[in-house]
Order: sequence, then structure tokens, then C-alpha cells
Amino acid sequence: MDIIQEQLLAEIADLHGVPEGAYNIRANGEMAGRNTTAHIDIVTKTDKPGIDIIIKPGTKNESVHIPVVLSKAGYQEMVYNDFIVGEDCDVTIIAGCGIHNGGDDEARHDGIHEFHIGKNSKVRYVEKHYGQGDGNGQRVMNPTTILHLDENAYLIMESTQIKGVDSTHRITKGDLKEGARLDIRENIMTHGHQVATTEFEVDLNGENCSADVVSRSVARDQSKQDFYSVMNGNAACKGHSECDAIIMDDASVKASPALSANNVDASLIHEAAIGKIAGEQLIKLMTLGLTEAEAEERIISGFLK
Repeated sequence: MDIIQEQLLAEIADLHGVPEGAYNIRANGEMAGRNTTAHIDIVTKTDKPGIDIIIKPGTKNESVHIPVVLSKAGYQEMVYNDFIVGEDCDVTIIAGCGIHNGGDDEARHDGIHEFHIGKNSKVRYVEKHYGQGDGNGQRVMNPTTILHLDENAYLIMESTQIKGVDSTHRITKGDLKEGARLDIRENIMTHGHQVATTEFEVDLNGENCSADVVSRSVARDQSKQDFYSVMNGNAACKGHSECDAIIMDDASVKASPALSANNVDASLIHEAAIGKIAGEQLIKLMTLGLTEAEAEERIISGFLK
């Protein structure tokens, strides 16, 4: 891999060399490295671009890295990845996409990730998106994540987009069976004329299942963000959806929640807050010696953690 691709891997997956455990690294549409373990297999699809990640039942304390990097100006791709996680597992999956666009044509990555998480399994899924490059071409990422949680499965999803993505449409859909639990944490920052749309839809189908979806975002300059959340309580369940945004400059943010209770014992809550940085927060930090710009950055950094 060249130095640009290595920089992208460091940003999206904190990789500074070959990762431990299973991994599949994709660069400009080609496999740049792969390793499997006794418990985690990675198989190239034969009918379309993408891979199957198969995690055997009972796999514990293992990880798999599947980052994607694009460094060829104007390159566009669509990738399909399926994760089959057996029963009684406890694993971490590190994904993410980095784009370097030094040209004038649009560079784009569309990815569809579908998870099948077996009974009593716990999965931590970390996904980071990042863009860079001095070209005039757009850097576009459109991730779709589909989640199927079996009985008592638990998925923690951490999704981050902090820099360099000009346009993104992020779709996450999930369905939960009895006792399953889904926690999603999304952090987004947009600037310039960037556009970000987030859509969440969760079907709470099993008794005593639960979902907690929290999105935190910062919109700067003339950027635009739209947040849509749909939560369907189809059983005795608990659901919480939250959108918390800081708006700055001439940006715009829209939050559109929807709750649907289809069972008398469904308990669903949505919270939304959009506003500017409080003046007293800035003043307090500036009295400690920070400039106004430094104080803003400190507040934003803490907000998005």
C-alpha cells in the first residue's frame, strides 16, 4: 500500500501496520490483504463485490478489521458485506471507509453491511468515515447497515464521521427478537457546503427487547444535516431515540422523529435538541486563557466524544 492509503487506514481504523486477528483490507476495489483465524473466516463473494464474514459459535475475545480505502481520483464502487455471527460469541468488528480525492471527478463508496447476530452473542461494531484530498471532486459515502438480532443478542454500534465527507446518506435498519438489545452511538460533524442525511428505523419485535439510538452532531458554515428516526414497538419493549445537535454559522439541522407503539406494553421515548453553543460555556473557557476559537473547538470535541 502507498503512503496515502496507509494514512487513510490510520484515520479510519487506527491501523499502523498489520492488525492482529482476522482482517480484510480493500483498496481501490481490490483486496490489499487478508487473514483468517480458526474461528473467523472471510470469503469473497462470487456474485457481486464484497465479502462474507463468518464467525463461528462460541468465539470470544476476537476481532476482525474490514477497512476500505479509495485513493484513485474519481473511483466509484458498491460493496456488499454480510456478517454471520454464531451463537454465544463476544467479538469486535472494526470497519470504516477513507477516501482521498485529488481530482475533479466524484469519488464514491456505497456499502451495504448486513448482520445476522446469533442468540446470546455480543458484538461491538465500530465504523468510521473520513475524507481528504485537495481536488475539487466530491467525496461521497453512503453506508447502509441492516441488523438482525436473535434472542438475547446485543449489538453496540459506534458510527463516526468527523471530517472531509462532502455528501452522505446513512441508513440503519434493525429488527430485534426477544430479549435482544441494540445501542447505537452516532457522531457527525459537517462544514463548508457538506450534506449529511441519517435515517434510523428499528422494529422492536420481541418481548423485553430494547433499543437506544443517540445521534450527536455539529453543523458548521453552510452545511446541512437531516435526521430521521423511526421506532416501532411491536411487543412489550423499550425504545429510546435522541438527536442532539450544535448549529453554527449559517448551517441548518432538521430532526424528524417518529414513534409507533403497536403493543400496550411498548415504552418509547424520543428527545431532540438543536441549538448554538451557550455563551456562558465560551466565557468560562476564555477566562481560563483560551481564545474564542479555541474554546469552541474544546466544547465541540467534548460534545462529540
